[in-house]
Amino acid sequence: MRVMFRLGVWLAVLGASVVLSGCSTNPATGESQFDGLMSRESEASIGAQQHAQIVKEYGGVYNNPSLAAYVNDVGQRVARNTERPEVRYTFTLLDSPVVNAFALPGGYVYVTRGLLAVANDEAELAGVLGHEIGHVTARHQAARYSQGLLTTLGAAVIGAAVGDDGVTRALGLGNNLYMSSYSRDQENQADELGIRYLSRAGYDTFAVSDFLGAMGGYDATESRVEGKAEKGFSYFSSHPQTGDRVAKASGIAGTYPKGSAERGQQRYLSAIRGMTYGDSPDQGVVRGREFLHPGLGFAFQVPATYRIVNQPAQVIAAGQSDGAVIVLDMEKNRSGLGIADYMTHDWMKGQRPGHPETMSINGLPAATDQFAGMLNGRPVSIRVVAIQWSPDEVFRFQMAMPQGAGSATIEGLKRTTYSFRRLSQAERASIRPHTIQLVTAKAGDDVGSLAGRMAVEKGAVERFRALNGLSGNARVESGRQYKIISEK
Repeated sequence: MRVMFRLGVWLAVLGASVVLSGCSTNPATGESQFDGLMSRESEASIGAQQHAQIVKEYGGVYNNPSLAAYVNDVGQRVARNTERPEVRYTFTLLDSPVVNAFALPGGYVYVTRGLLAVANDEAELAGVLGHEIGHVTARHQAARYSQGLLTTLGAAVIGAAVGDDGVTRALGLGNNLYMSSYSRDQENQADELGIRYLSRAGYDTFAVSDFLGAMGGYDATESRVEGKAEKGFSYFSSHPQTGDRVAKASGIAGTYPKGSAERGQQRYLSAIRGMTYGDSPDQGVVRGREFLHPGLGFAFQVPATYRIVNQPAQVIAAGQSDGAVIVLDMEKNRSGLGIADYMTHDWMKGQRPGHPETMSINGLPAATDQFAGMLNGRPVSIRVVAIQWSPDEVFRFQMAMPQGAGSATIEGLKRTTYSFRRLSQAERASIRPHTIQLVTAKAGDDVGSLAGRMAVEKGAVERFRALNGLSGNARVESGRQYKIISEK
């Protein structure tokens, strides 16, 4: 008890000293801010340390130098108008279909090609980048980092006092600190700063509220048409939308003189023409119920009611009605063991006393086993399948189904397993990405006629409207260009 009392006094003194030494007035917001555990000098190094991991998690940098240069030019134009000239901004275009943008300390700003597909002009892109720059100038990450690190420091000392290292490990800091949701006040403040920088850069200040409205419509359409939940972190998971956020942004924009405010629609559309839309063949593509990876040369098919989510390190398929989940990944078989021994001694590391059943899946040696487990706090039956792909590579299925699952679910998962196959060279060559292309509306065209040119399996009209920010009963205008999803 005496140890814990002294510890409590020490932590209180530490907290008070950090608070007293860690407050400063922010030149962008004019507010006194607690940021004592991340100095302005250390921001750039912290962002640089996280940069490589962020790029990896989002599928790498999009390989289109001219488009990346365009995004950087727009970002630098906005960044020149902030209150923190010491920050050197780096703008990175990520090769991800997820619609998102975010920033790390030190001026590291990221935007995905998925977001570029939703924006409708250069001013909207500038508004997104301005918003992220606003988070940097307001030092929102620094404040969160300082608070989080102080909490972790306290937990570490407590853990040492009680001999429990798990307390410390459970509160580690990493990318999630920067990727988790901002508060409502922080979001509104970043909107306000972004609008300020838009005005200074000569862009239409209403672009921020316009993009938020377009983003909301696109997100709702995708959810409705595909029944999709968010793929990892999306724009609205890391930037929560509130009912009055669009109205507030529009109200702030109205306080600035409109003048000759720029939108840059034609320049923007020309820049994104030909950009990959959705999954990239380099990362694998979803076509209906089938996942195909031309780079690695494999494919498999899921049951009709399952939704496929493609991630850099794994493919996930979730049953919409039966609660089953399928996860596929690839692993090295460095030990050189046979497939059954690999499953028992390498994958399961001897923790499961099972007896794998060997089999052949479309000519590939495989092994499978089943055992009881837990998923989201509920008991499930887990089926694991290891497939020998090459002498040192193994594909691994993990399938979880509710205990007592019906025969239809069991049969569907079995068909998924046996659908795994190699792609022929002709199939690999035939898989082409969907891209953003432009069409010019002519006299007599309407939403239906232009949407009919979309390379989508369902919801063409709804998706055309969402992709082009056409709300309600808005009609197409003759002579104007519109985005469509096309096969390359």
